[in-house]
Amino acid sequence: MAGDERDTTERVLTLLGLLQQRPVWTGPELAARLGVTPRTVRRDVERLRTLGYPVHATQGIGGGYQLGPGQDLPPLLLDDEEAIATAVSLLAGAGGAIAGAGDAVLRALTKLDQVLPVRLRHEVRALSGAVESFGGGRTPVDSDVLMTLARACRDEVEAGFDYPSRGEVRRRRVEPYRLVASDRRWYLLAYDLDRDDWRSFRVDRMTGVSARTWHFRRREAPDAASYVQEGVASRAYPHQARFLVHADAETVRAQVPASAALVRPHGRGSCELVSGAGTLDFVLMHVVLLGHDFEVLDPPELAERCDVLAQRLRSAAVAKRRRSS
Repeated sequence: MAGDERDTTERVLTLLGLLQQRPVWTGPELAARLGVTPRTVRRDVERLRTLGYPVHATQGIGGGYQLGPGQDLPPLLLDDEEAIATAVSLLAGAGGAIAGAGDAVLRALTKLDQVLPVRLRHEVRALSGAVESFGGGRTPVDSDVLMTLARACRDEVEAGFDYPSRGEVRRRRVEPYRLVASDRRWYLLAYDLDRDDWRSFRVDRMTGVSARTWHFRRREAPDAASYVQEGVASRAYPHQARFLVHADAETVRAQVPASAALVRPHGRGSCELVSGAGTLDFVLMHVVLLGHDFEVLDPPELAERCDVLAQRLRSAAVAKRRRSS
């Protein structure tokens, strides 16, 4: 790049930074800050417009140049302090401080990490270590672990970590596909190379997480959020159950945490609920307490438990009436 061209590029980037700092600048103010003539400012404004930045110009008192919203989001220009503040805020969001925004937060953090200068990463790590939260939210996870896994998903490289299973910790080799945020935890959906199948892993249980340089070709994968949710709500338990609930899916979803059951629409005014528990009676009573009529779909023995519990409840009601009479 020639010297004049480099100077023009640097000046245009400086102009963009100034326009992002405050709502309105006059032409003479910008010219003074950039050390150029108002005519050069007008040319640089046109260069920004051709790059997709909607720079508006108004005349008269209070007028000047203003960076407005456009149809697309052009690149933002952040100084060091702004970049550090943004990264720390995103790390807090990735930890669960921003409800429902986990996946978008992590994608944004991954993009910022890709361009963040090395000199700033130490400050980000130090500041993020000072961020705490209380009350509900997700189980805390190491931000470096999240970033390592997010980069591995993005770059399609193998990852490895130690993971507890059936009382012992084993090394797992995976092809990472997606990070999934639930209302309580972070999970990784990955193809387990040693088990030759898809698996979901709790990020807070991982240790010794590392990414390799070995690239893989992406496989046809299940829907990440649905797969992880079904595993958390059903497959992780010794007993699984399916019900046809006579209420619409949105109503039931509002009653049941996403980590407790998978709710799918099933025709007009009904839905299928899939859940798991340590005992069939436990999951059955939870569905009873939703307050809707329902039918048992699976397993067959769950219908027998309905009879047993119904008889037990009737006996309790009869005993109460006898004592009251």
